[in-house]
Amino acid sequence: MKLRRTLSSAGAVTLAAAAVMALNPATVSLAAAQSDICATVTETSVSAKAKPGGGAKHDPNELSPAEAARRDQEMRDLLSAKGKKEAKPGDVAAAAVTIPVVFHIISEDGTRANGNIPDSMVNAQMNVLNQAYAGATGGAATSFQFSLQSINRVTNPAWYPIIYGSAAEKQMKAALRVGDMGTLNIYTGELSDDLLGWATFPKSKLNTTDGVVMLHESAPGGTAAPYDLGDTATHEVGHWLNLYHTFQGGCNGQGDQVSDTPAEASPAFGCPTGRDTCASKPGLDPIHNFMDYTEDACMYEFTAGQAARMLSAWNAYRA
Repeated sequence: MKLRRTLSSAGAVTLAAAAVMALNPATVSLAAAQSDICATVTETSVSAKAKPGGGAKHDPNELSPAEAARRDQEMRDLLSAKGKKEAKPGDVAAAAVTIPVVFHIISEDGTRANGNIPDSMVNAQMNVLNQAYAGATGGAATSFQFSLQSINRVTNPAWYPIIYGSAAEKQMKAALRVGDMGTLNIYTGELSDDLLGWATFPKSKLNTTDGVVMLHESAPGGTAAPYDLGDTATHEVGHWLNLYHTFQGGCNGQGDQVSDTPAEASPAFGCPTGRDTCASKPGLDPIHNFMDYTEDACMYEFTAGQAARMLSAWNAYRA
């Protein structure tokens, strides 16, 4: 049984077992036409992000050092098989990589109050992604830009809220996911257990679980303050492109496998000043990094090392 971090009524972070719920299928109505690209996708690991409530407990989605090493070896092997080298900080793609994005707006009854966010919020979210990954917010520029391909509006009470790890979530994705390995499918709606979102890491084989799930009200213009500026999606897309949390591995070993993100013992919440949880290692905690757990207004950067890691992962898994 997988554990997740959830927000209790008292605001403290607690551990709760993931519920697995089998729900009956219901009719899906799609307001926008789906892409005609064939779906051909993979089994992946998943990372979930909860609304931080203060304090820090073990994040069950962290990988062990052995798991991280194994995944990195897999990425290197895939790159080698394609005749490509691992990217280094400062490397950029010969041409910008444009990722097509499909939004699946999941609603209980078709109303804004129950999930049906307007196009304006989707467009604002796309702008946030493009700004963040271009380095326009203050961090390193990456090789990626995002292009909205379609918006699918889905009314299905059996899929609302979206329950992490449930049979209904798998059924929903199997019914809706479109595109190939390089198509980003984002599912929005009310989420279980106060989660802000979750995402799949890339793997060599794909199935319909691939993609990002995000709380609908975390998009710009939403009501999930202080997580309403769109950086839940920025964070989760980072996972989709193979980034780990900045606190992965704590103060020991290779951490998040990126050399220019200072080691961090645990996730940061809010927007702390001068936090240094790995005093024996260089640098203060990377609280402004999109892959930490701070509030949206505190996040503004990827590092050059993270940009290189995402490019390597794209070439290995999704190109």
